[in-house]
Amino acid sequence: MKNIVKYILIFAVTLTGLTSCKKYLDDVALNPNDPLKVSPNALLANIELATFSNYNGNLNRRSSVFTQHLAGIDGQYVGVANYKINEGDVTNEWKTIYTGALINCKILIDTLGSKSPNFKGIAQVLYAMNLGLATDMWGDVPNSDALKGLSQNFTPMYDSQQKIYTDMQSMLSEAIANLKQPATVNLFSPGSYDYMYQGDVEKWLGTAYVLKARYANRLSKKNASQSATDALSYLDSAYAHGYTSSMADANAVFGASGNENNQWYAFENQRGYVKMGAFFIDLMNTNSDPRLPYFATTDASGTTYTGADVDPANATFDESGLGSYYGSPTSKAPIVTFVEAKFIEAECKLRLSDAAGAATAYNLAVKESILNVTGGSDPTYEGVHASETAGTIDLTKIMTEKYVALFTQAETWADWRRTGLPVLTPNPSGVVGGIPRILPTSQDERNYNPNAIVVSNILQRVWWDN
Repeated sequence: MKNIVKYILIFAVTLTGLTSCKKYLDDVALNPNDPLKVSPNALLANIELATFSNYNGNLNRRSSVFTQHLAGIDGQYVGVANYKINEGDVTNEWKTIYTGALINCKILIDTLGSKSPNFKGIAQVLYAMNLGLATDMWGDVPNSDALKGLSQNFTPMYDSQQKIYTDMQSMLSEAIANLKQPATVNLFSPGSYDYMYQGDVEKWLGTAYVLKARYANRLSKKNASQSATDALSYLDSAYAHGYTSSMADANAVFGASGNENNQWYAFENQRGYVKMGAFFIDLMNTNSDPRLPYFATTDASGTTYTGADVDPANATFDESGLGSYYGSPTSKAPIVTFVEAKFIEAECKLRLSDAAGAATAYNLAVKESILNVTGGSDPTYEGVHASETAGTIDLTKIMTEKYVALFTQAETWADWRRTGLPVLTPNPSGVVGGIPRILPTSQDERNYNPNAIVVSNILQRVWWDN
């Protein structure tokens, strides 16, 4: 990784120049060596770093406690485990999405389109990726009236989640059109500053289509058949652009220096506020899952795996912690993956009564997950859990194996809200009578934006969850 720490400072730089961003980047286009300007490549680096933080920081850790991949046992994660989520708890994550990712995406989208359509397409994919995370966490959020600069609009109206989903699909379609433009028409190209794909347009195209499938499938409660049909169409396009193995995955990448470490690794080694969840560990123990020693360490005994109770009052601190999957400062972390794509395919085909196709996609998803996590196959496990047929496949199997494969990813919280699978028992000592389904409004928004749609009830359902 290259000059990562330097780009963290760009958060402040971009906030001061939003109202004149077009002139600002026009000047860069005329003189890209001007040390007083921030280049498009530097902005892209900043966007991706913010995206890595958004997908691997407190938002994912919190949702992983909700889905019982993890259990909060100490520090602020005792509150998370007890479903005590306050407005101030989510302020930093809200800021990172908007001031770290979306604002810089908008600068690139608004000013580089005609000069560098491929670059614009990458920024649009990243915009949708971050906006999708925001709306899935908070429901209605600012978008069409936001990111116009402090002097133009400091108190944006909120868009409905339904509108945001429509807008995200439109933006991803535009991104795809831009990514399909020939390289010769681009003034700027990201190259090594694109930490995810090093400027590989085909991989960005595949990711754009998988994101479209993710967001189409998210609407399974709204229109079961249409959401499945749309998602499968997008996946066909993703596969056509080479999204056919885990080699195509969109991963967060990290460096060896302290400020560049994988955030899961750093959190585990510096704080230790979470342990593996009992439900997750019990499921993997029961199935003799070969991924278990990669996802988890052994407990205090040194020989067995034990998860912490969903109620932190019952934790002993001797339970299993995060394993070698995040065992290195430079371990990659998944954001959009081929395994996710195949599980989406399995679910959608089952919903459209193509049980044979669903079984085929599901079997491949399980095998690919095991290969990607362990480095090899496991014929014994696959013989039981990846040998489904049209007569044996069902939604519970698909969603349970997806839950395991997408360990620590926020997608599992969205899946649980959509399907109720796997069946989880809430913490009986929680301050609310169920697993949270939405995050409360950021305190800054409630205090300073009179147009904010304030959510306090964390059992309230987002639009696609109704």
